[in-house]
Amino acid sequence: MTNTARLALVGDRSAHVVSHTRVPLLLDALAARDRLVLDAYWISSQDAEAEDAVRGFDAVWVLPGSPYRSEAGVLAAVRTAREEGIPFLGTCGGFQHALLEYARNVCGLTGVAHAENDPDAEDPLIEPLACSLVGHEAAVTIAPGSLAASVIGAARTVERYFCAYGPSRHLDTLRAQGLRFSGHDEDGQVRMAELPGHPFFLASLFQPELAGDGSDPHPMIRALARAAVEHAASRRGSAGGAVPVAQPV
Repeated sequence: MTNTARLALVGDRSAHVVSHTRVPLLLDALAARDRLVLDAYWISSQDAEAEDAVRGFDAVWVLPGSPYRSEAGVLAAVRTAREEGIPFLGTCGGFQHALLEYARNVCGLTGVAHAENDPDAEDPLIEPLACSLVGHEAAVTIAPGSLAASVIGAARTVERYFCAYGPSRHLDTLRAQGLRFSGHDEDGQVRMAELPGHPFFLASLFQPELAGDGSDPHPMIRALARAAVEHAASRRGSAGGAVPVAQPV
């Protein structure tokens, strides 16, 4: 039996962003290997500003490619997924903006910023990394008992990055308000986050879509697909939301 669900791919689609070019391969592999068929649509960061942009979808994946044309649109998509229990995956820029959305809208840190978007910000939540991770692979230690641990199935993993910005400030506040940091590098820097109590909310600074050659999806991507299918099944038989302005994959 084939399982189907609708997936919103949020980001400014570009043939020059490797993770974007991997998406069709990953979707084909999910269908062929796991019989998980995702009807995927690209939603640009600007289109994501619309109130109903990601409603009606069974999962939201905010992909790399920052700085996005519209920070507000990406944050709106993250917030909708978080508040409405839509399975969510954020990778690289998606991870950064998931933290930014949580800091502003849950923790009340309305002045925090992303230094890539606002280099002169007084309070950057997302800052330039001490050492750029562009093109690097590095180990990530996974917290026991976390969603990340159940998804990845190991206490340690080696992952690929293409990033020069990460979080360092206000992490205790985000943690105190319910966000869990479930993956750290060998220096203890945060590399994964999740939201306990949400059906599926997982984000990583690394890019799991770059694992291998795309023919065998990373466990995080496979887990998102399964969560999307479960979400679709839970509301099957009811009227779904209209598909917004988007580009089919």
